[in-house]
Amino acid sequence: MSLRSALIALFALASLAGCGSDTDGRGAAPASQAKAAVQESAPPRPDRPLPRDPNLLAERLRKTRDSLHLAIDRWLAAGGPRERAPREVKLYALDHQRIHALMTRRGRLSRAVLDRLRGSVAAEARDILEARRELSSLATPVPRRRIRTGKALPAGVLLRFYRKAERRFEVRWKLLAAVNFVESAFGKVRSKSTAGAQGPMQFIPSTWEAYGMGGDVHDPHDAIMGAANYLRASGAPENNRRALYAYNPSRSYVDAVLSYTRRIRRDRHAYFTFHSWQVFVRTPSGIVQLTGPGADR
Repeated sequence: MSLRSALIALFALASLAGCGSDTDGRGAAPASQAKAAVQESAPPRPDRPLPRDPNLLAERLRKTRDSLHLAIDRWLAAGGPRERAPREVKLYALDHQRIHALMTRRGRLSRAVLDRLRGSVAAEARDILEARRELSSLATPVPRRRIRTGKALPAGVLLRFYRKAERRFEVRWKLLAAVNFVESAFGKVRSKSTAGAQGPMQFIPSTWEAYGMGGDVHDPHDAIMGAANYLRASGAPENNRRALYAYNPSRSYVDAVLSYTRRIRRDRHAYFTFHSWQVFVRTPSGIVQLTGPGADR
């Protein structure tokens, strides 16, 4: 593995600004969430301005999160994970992402907003901000011409691959999803890293030769199986921290992956939220959105 994956150089650094039994769910959104969500008459535009007032931003985050959860619930009820997310999920997820990105950049505003949040909204924000800040410490600007992107496989398809790998190697699917998220935004980032790591789980050739089991490093199924194989050989599931450090020897990387893993474990909506987040890149001339609604192409 490389010290700098393609996504650490992209997704993590861009501080502007993812079905039945497969959902690992705990039931529908509570009535309080539904009441808050219906106040949002339509999904926000991709360029909708974000308030800088802590009270307004905290309220925006609560409403966006509740609306996003309801949109995900509707998608799941319709068998959605087998298909790509509908536009309303993408729009709410983008707003959710942009809010956390703004809070990542502005420490004083972030602290003020967190003081105004309670319960699961506050817990989610803390986990996400911790992960983003850890990964931001590893980031450097990247020329846009060096970045290739594409569409991720549907969330339900990837989830089947994670669960298959979990059954074979006993590495938790939530950990594999978090690694896939951090390494390549679930396969949206198609570029090699500066150290030559490639594919949706970012393997350098020598590591893939040893743990890829003869598969195709660019194939999501094969890459996920190879990652589970490597993590198991490196100490997972007994010592996930040690296994992740072997995967990418950076304590910030390890802490970020574990923060995202914790969020996916605690909230059944989190995996689908992160799968619906988009790729932003910090270039020498500024931040550019590369995928999803409102992307600068």
